[in-house]
Amino acid sequence: MNVSTPPSIEPDVARRVVEWWLDFQSGAVSESQRQAFEQWRTQHVDHDRAWSHIQSVSQRLQTLGGGAGAGAARAALTRPRSRTRRAAVKTLVLLFFAGSTAWITREQIARRGWKADLRTSTGEQRDVTLTDGTRLTLNTASAVNIRFSDTERRIVLVRGEIMVTTGHNDGPSPRPFIAQTAQGVSIPLGTRFSLRQEDVTTRLDVFEGSVKVEPARDTSAFKVVHAGERIRFTATQTMAVEPVSSDAAAWAQGMLVASNMRLADFLSELERYRDGYLHCDPSIADIRISGTYPLADTDRVLMALAGSLPVRLDYVTRYWVTVKPARA
Repeated sequence: MNVSTPPSIEPDVARRVVEWWLDFQSGAVSESQRQAFEQWRTQHVDHDRAWSHIQSVSQRLQTLGGGAGAGAARAALTRPRSRTRRAAVKTLVLLFFAGSTAWITREQIARRGWKADLRTSTGEQRDVTLTDGTRLTLNTASAVNIRFSDTERRIVLVRGEIMVTTGHNDGPSPRPFIAQTAQGVSIPLGTRFSLRQEDVTTRLDVFEGSVKVEPARDTSAFKVVHAGERIRFTATQTMAVEPVSSDAAAWAQGMLVASNMRLADFLSELERYRDGYLHCDPSIADIRISGTYPLADTDRVLMALAGSLPVRLDYVTRYWVTVKPARA
């Protein structure tokens, strides 16, 4: 089993298998407890899958040293019937079944922005005006470096998403404005646009003016994108130009606008603005949702969904929420 892709396991099963794992780690399991465990493990295929997964990744705790995983395991083992143990079990459930590798990867991505000139944390947004009058809005979990020189005005998006309204206070010797990502550069021609660093692509949305896109490893594959258009590009190619809705800029005003959006897609977008993991049960993924939602309070948004749709919220902790079908 690939440890980077945990199996889809119900929260109650995940909690129980972590408790069994801790019991065995304690070294004080009786024969009757072993028999009870074997009976539980064979009751359902998901019980066996969960146990196999936790066995395959539990050694990762040894490599976490003093991190959350090792600390949680120690707390749970030394305080077997305490509130501390219950909190530690929740932490271990997240590490094992929300994706320990994904968790570590997310932390590594976050570290990339720690030394950036401008940055935001998860759920935070920030407005900045640069020396040339350019206005930047940093979205959630974003980081930007400013590289202005005598010959150019360059900003580098390290992670996340930014809205850019280019300024013109550039003195007597105009310098080109360049917005750089891992996949290439975007050169605006007096405009308003947003850049979003995705896993392997950059997404550009143009709201005013036009922007020239040049992939980092093949500048001949450039395209000029005009107002009302969206494009994604990699380091070697540009994708097809698509129309972009004006609602795509709503995040810069702290709002998430949904227009007949799949619930799964809506929750994936909302997850960017909160710590932890937000999942959608596949059986309700295609429910359609429309409305305008404030990004400053994602818990309020989730409660609104539960009050207006046939869904319920299943919490392992505040940081791991599954949206499921409402009970009959």
